[in-house]
Amino acid sequence: MRVTTLCLGMLLAVVSAAPRAEIVEQVLVKVNGEIFTKTELEQKQVQVLRQRGQPFDLKSDPNNQQLRKALDEITPAIMVDVVNEMVVVQRGKELGYTLSNDQFKSVVDNIKKENKIETEEQFQAALKSENMTMADLRRQLERSMIRQRVEQNEVLGKIGVSETEGRAYYETHTSEFTTPPTVTMREILVTVPADARGINVAADEAAKARAEEIRTRVTAGKDNFEQLASQVSESPSKANGGLIGPLSMQDISPDLRKVVEAMKPGDVTELIRTSRGYQILKLESKTDAQTLSFEQAREQISERVFTDKRKVEYLKYLEKLRAQAIIEWKNPDVRRAFEEGLKQQAAPSAL
Repeated sequence: MRVTTLCLGMLLAVVSAAPRAEIVEQVLVKVNGEIFTKTELEQKQVQVLRQRGQPFDLKSDPNNQQLRKALDEITPAIMVDVVNEMVVVQRGKELGYTLSNDQFKSVVDNIKKENKIETEEQFQAALKSENMTMADLRRQLERSMIRQRVEQNEVLGKIGVSETEGRAYYETHTSEFTTPPTVTMREILVTVPADARGINVAADEAAKARAEEIRTRVTAGKDNFEQLASQVSESPSKANGGLIGPLSMQDISPDLRKVVEAMKPGDVTELIRTSRGYQILKLESKTDAQTLSFEQAREQISERVFTDKRKVEYLKYLEKLRAQAIIEWKNPDVRRAFEEGLKQQAAPSAL
């Protein structure tokens, strides 16, 4: 499906019905009489591309294949959001939701404060840089506020999480409430110097002999591991007495995990050859996997079940509003983009 022809050609339709051409805005879709135009689509496309770090100029190169691909990817979701916003805002207006002057002023004041804008001139300049007027800003803020109120009052306020739902979620997602086992260790590293020709055998043997001597001093009780690590280790961890961790057992290599699993706190490993040299590890502490009980995880469970139900119920609500709306498509490519967007939204990954 190609939707890029909607965005790379004419921004305005020019109708020569008089000695002077009359410029008419191209309408793409009407929802309950409210229109959405090609200019508005291009504005939304530019905004999404900018958010994705793809600041294309829609009119600079109609044959730009990379731009065409990007537009084919983003336009379906844009059109679904456009229609959804229109039906939700229309519903909100039916319910009497509006943005009062005081509310608008409060939001504008917060915008100025957050962006450290001190004068009205600076604020107007900021609006201009975004190709917006004060009226545009108010319309945008009001539509956003109405959408939030409709979702809260028409959908979220009617969603509850039962004990049965919570326990069912807990039983099928126990891993989400389980902390994996961890270990805290100390290390001493003796590096093996290398040159352009690779590792020197003599240097390797010297480093190994030095590491063995250090391990003997530790295991014989002649030296404290932490103090020795601070003195002789060649790892950055020496600044903390060789301390590393806590580390999740899942993040440790399988070979080292086998070694650590057999150790008790205070045990010291044999020499371990690493890419850096010879390493000696001491196990400081070990924690077992811990799973929160249902009661301990109740609040987290409730939030997650609520979030899942919110997505499902809101999509159902939008589907109902769209079914009740009179949607008049003025461009078949835009309609196909919308229908593709609905398919993407209905896919399991979208929920």
